[in-house]
Amino acid sequence: MVKKVRVVVIGSGPAGLTAALYTARAQLSTVVITGMQVGGQIATTHDVDNFPGFPDGIEGPELTARMQAQAERFGAQFDYDLVTEVDFTSGSPFRVKTQSREYLADSVVVTIGASPRKLNVPGEVEFTGRGVSYCATCDGWFFRNKDIIVVGGGDSALQEAIFLTRFASSVTIVHRRDTLRASTALQHRAFANDKIGFIYNTVIDEILGSSETGAVRAVRLRNVKTGEVSEKPIDGVFIFIGYDPNSKVFNGQLSTDAAGYVIVDNHMRTNVEGVFAGGEIHDDIFRQAITAAGQGCAAALMAINWLGERADRLQVIEDEQRDAPIASSKKTTEAV
Repeated sequence: MVKKVRVVVIGSGPAGLTAALYTARAQLSTVVITGMQVGGQIATTHDVDNFPGFPDGIEGPELTARMQAQAERFGAQFDYDLVTEVDFTSGSPFRVKTQSREYLADSVVVTIGASPRKLNVPGEVEFTGRGVSYCATCDGWFFRNKDIIVVGGGDSALQEAIFLTRFASSVTIVHRRDTLRASTALQHRAFANDKIGFIYNTVIDEILGSSETGAVRAVRLRNVKTGEVSEKPIDGVFIFIGYDPNSKVFNGQLSTDAAGYVIVDNHMRTNVEGVFAGGEIHDDIFRQAITAAGQGCAAALMAINWLGERADRLQVIEDEQRDAPIASSKKTTEAV
C-alpha cells in the first residue's frame, strides 16, 4: 500500500517531534516514522533537568509524550515502524519504505539521529537511566557527591570526565588500553584534576544493581592482560566509546562525512533538493535535546518554504502549458 503525504519525518526524537509540529501546524499532511522507540535517546533518560520550561525537571518519556501530543494536536500522524529503504534518486515525490508500507512524500525531514555505542554487557540495558548514562551534560547533576566511572579513552571520554568532576566526588576513567587516545591537552587537564583517577588495560564485564534501589551499585572489572577480575562499588557508569550515525539506510544517497554524519548547509539542506536534516544525524558536537529541537524546527521551516516555492513553480508551468494551445490556435486563425 502506497500513501501520498506532503512530509515524511524519519525519526521521532526531539528534532523529529519538533519538525512534525511545525509542518503539521503549516497544514501539511505529515507522517512521523518513529523507529524503534518514540523519543529516541531522550526517552531512555529517567530525569531531564535541562530542557527549558520545566524548572522541576521532567522524565524523558513524559517529555516525549508531551511533544508527540502537541504534534498530533495539529494533525501529525505516527507510524510505529522502521524505515527499511528510501529512494531519493528521482527527486520529489520521494519514496520511503517501512516494514509494512510505502510512502510518497513531497519532502522529507531526516531526524533519525545517532546511537551511542554500547558495551553490550549484562546490566547495561537494565540500568540505563538508573545509573548508566551516555550523556554527562544531561545526567551529571544527578551524581552530586557520588563516585562514578567513565568508560573510554578518547577526547569525548576525557571531556565528559572533566565536566563530571563539577558534581561527582570522584571520577574513575576505565580504558581498555594502556595509553589514552585523547589529545595531549585534554590528558594534561585530566591528569591535573585531583578528582580523576585511571584504570588501564581494563574492561567492564558486568554492571551490577541494587535490589533495594533499582540503581547501579557496582561494576565487575577484568584486566585484559592478566585476566584478573574484581568488583568495584560505584554509583554511576558513563559510557563514551563513540557514536554511530544512523545513516546506513540512505545507502549513499545523502552526502555524509567520513564518520557517516549527514552533511547539511546553514539552512539544513542536504545534497538532495527537498530533503532536509536536523538533530544528531548531522550534529556530532552538541548532542542536546534542546539543540536537536531547534535544528528540527529549522529543517521543518525550510521544508515548508521549499514546498511553497515548488508549488508556485509547478503552478507557473501548469499555466504555461494550459495557455500554449490557445496561443497556437489564435495564430492559426489569424493566418487564415
